[in-house]
Amino acid sequence: MAGGTGGAGGGTGGGDSLARRAWRQYLLQLQRHPLRTKMITAGCLAGVSDSVAQKLSGYQKIEKRRLLLKMIFGFAYGGPFGHFLHKVLDYIFKGKKDTKTVAKKVLLEQITSSPWNNLLFLFYYGYVVEKRPFKEVKTRVKKQYLSVQLSAWMFWPVVGWINHQYVPLQFRVIVHSFVACCWGDISQPSRQSHVFEAVIDRFSGG
Repeated sequence: MAGGTGGAGGGTGGGDSLARRAWRQYLLQLQRHPLRTKMITAGCLAGVSDSVAQKLSGYQKIEKRRLLLKMIFGFAYGGPFGHFLHKVLDYIFKGKKDTKTVAKKVLLEQITSSPWNNLLFLFYYGYVVEKRPFKEVKTRVKKQYLSVQLSAWMFWPVVGWINHQYVPLQFRVIVHSFVACCWGDISQPSRQSHVFEAVIDRFSGG
């Protein structure tokens, strides 16, 4: 009996050890290849978020094309954009974390990158993901954009403040991606239109 208990304990310890080793390896990759690691992380989290969102929306089967295109957007644009955005912000404000500086960072982020990213994603989602004619997408963007941006400003400044105030530089894109993933999954059942889908699910980069 004692031997069996010891074996079980050893198995548990091995599992914990494996998780710790995987986490250490991830941190090592983040240190050695920060851009590549953030790109892969952003793409994977975008895929997880969209998969859960589709299930919560009542899809019987996952729309693989939509899933892949959202992952590509997170990988090719969201990860790199967030990586360089936070590096530039830290360079401009010299890495300071006092309240005044954090407020300036959040403000600058919300009046520059946030409007641009929402606009870009609305066009990407309509034209590439949904394959709608460009004129139709343009008309929809004109109608939706203000609502999208106002909704974004109700949520993401809080995330930005926490990120800039408490999270080390190398983890900020990852934290942003993770919050976007969770928020998209939680909010999915209450959505009434693609406006909110664009706000919540777009990607995680400010």
